[in-house]
Amino acid sequence: LHPRWREEVRERLRDVGEGTLEHPRYGTSFLLTGEVEDNRKVHHLLLFPSFSAVEELEELFSSKTEDLKREGRPHVDLSPPEVAEAALSVGCLVGPSHAFTPWTSMYKEFNSLKECYADLADRIVFLELGLSADTYMADRISELSRLTFLSNSDSHSPWPERLGREFNRFGIEEPTFEEVRRALERRGGRCVLLNVGFDPRLGKYHRTACSRCFKQFGLERAKELGWRCNDCGGWIKKGVWDRVNELADLPEPLSPPHRPPYLRVAPLAEILALGMGAEVRDPRVRESWRKLVERFGSEIEVLVDAPPEEIGEVVGRELSELILAFRKQELKVFPGGGGRYGRLELPPHLSKKMGQRTLGDFT
Repeated sequence: LHPRWREEVRERLRDVGEGTLEHPRYGTSFLLTGEVEDNRKVHHLLLFPSFSAVEELEELFSSKTEDLKREGRPHVDLSPPEVAEAALSVGCLVGPSHAFTPWTSMYKEFNSLKECYADLADRIVFLELGLSADTYMADRISELSRLTFLSNSDSHSPWPERLGREFNRFGIEEPTFEEVRRALERRGGRCVLLNVGFDPRLGKYHRTACSRCFKQFGLERAKELGWRCNDCGGWIKKGVWDRVNELADLPEPLSPPHRPPYLRVAPLAEILALGMGAEVRDPRVRESWRKLVERFGSEIEVLVDAPPEEIGEVVGRELSELILAFRKQELKVFPGGGGRYGRLELPPHLSKKMGQRTLGDFT
């Protein structure tokens, strides 16, 4: 919705019709998307069919916000149903962004989709899971069974390892807005074939924790403390895990037949950094990441499909073994919370080989 972003998109991409833009050099296809915050601080994901729809929605929002020319994600003085009504009126698809995040999301402010979107709830066809939740958590809430889940998430970083860290694989004939609409509505044989996203334990808000010192708490203990940390006095933020447990009306996930598999991943750069005993921004880590992505085409290919012996040819046997350990789910995961990402730790058989100390070495 920001006019400067539209200007840049028009300059750098070419319009190939049906709501699709294409990079002239790489041939990558793009759809127009945006995100807005309503007057309850719920964030909504918007998918636009055309530039004209963006401009029409900008006009509808213009009297309700001063942010359109200064924020990439504007705050509008409208309720959730009013945002949805405006978006739907210009042909957009609209649904809740990072629906469980404890700061600005649907389930932070409301207890149900109906409570959030009122009479328009039936016209919401998708929900964005966000970093700290996955299909198996969301499918414990029966009201979500009819919705299509999206595992993409907004990136607040320009670093390449952050971009595309979560994505969806669509079963569509061509990358156009209408085809994506059909997939989200599951019409004409179109659908989402695969959700790929973070292991939710690696997300910043998975567990209930202090937003200052990141000490983690059980839900009842946080309530007893009045949501104030007993170590530093910071505010305790309720984690997605505890929020889902509050909302869940099913003891176990019950995925509907249309629900695709969810593939849990971790950032390749973080796995490499773990094996090298270095920071993610370390030049050695970045160079190894670049070589692997160039050789195999994408992070997902490296993490999931590339033969270990070929990975070893690029970055060495030890890092190849570490990626194989990730595939076998042998890496320990310490969950994030309070605004700090979760972290990975080497299993004992690899930590000894690579010389990394574990938490057990300090006790």
